[in-house]
Amino acid sequence: MVSPLKLAAQALAMMGVGILASLLVWKLTHQTPPPKAGARAPTFSLPRLDGTGDVSLASLRGKTVVLNFFASWCQPCKREAPDLESLWRHDRSDGLVVLGVDSGDTRGSARRFLSAHGVTYPVVFDPDQTLALGRYAVPGLPATYVIDPAGRIVGDRVLGAVSDDSYSTTFHRNLEAAMNS
Repeated sequence: MVSPLKLAAQALAMMGVGILASLLVWKLTHQTPPPKAGARAPTFSLPRLDGTGDVSLASLRGKTVVLNFFASWCQPCKREAPDLESLWRHDRSDGLVVLGVDSGDTRGSARRFLSAHGVTYPVVFDPDQTLALGRYAVPGLPATYVIDPAGRIVGDRVLGAVSDDSYSTTFHRNLEAAMNS
């Protein structure tokens, strides 16, 4: 014979499982979808990694923006950093801005990454990945969006190093379309 106390404990445990299952289903059905090509890029304002104020996406309107989410521990991010730096140096006079978003990192690790890879383009700090996991729904790093001067996303986001052959063509096609818009 089962005691009433044991039955109550089992019922309570089943309720807990039910609540957790409900939360999981809710989370899976209410995830923020990533921004789509042609849509306005989600706006934000984040502190610069170097501590010299904030950068807002709205302040870059009128320029083509390469928005690159990265972290210091990410191997593909290390591969693409020199190419993004080269792009920044070569095309910034034509109205191109490469904007790095350091995500899920410590400030010290991020600064060491920038120094090791000679990064001089502007970088903002998203240590809790609020922007990356929220408005941009980035599933992994690196992730890169190209945004045209009107603030719209051009083409599909690139989920991988833009310097890798498998992603380079898509990235450069998106970039050319944005620069010519």
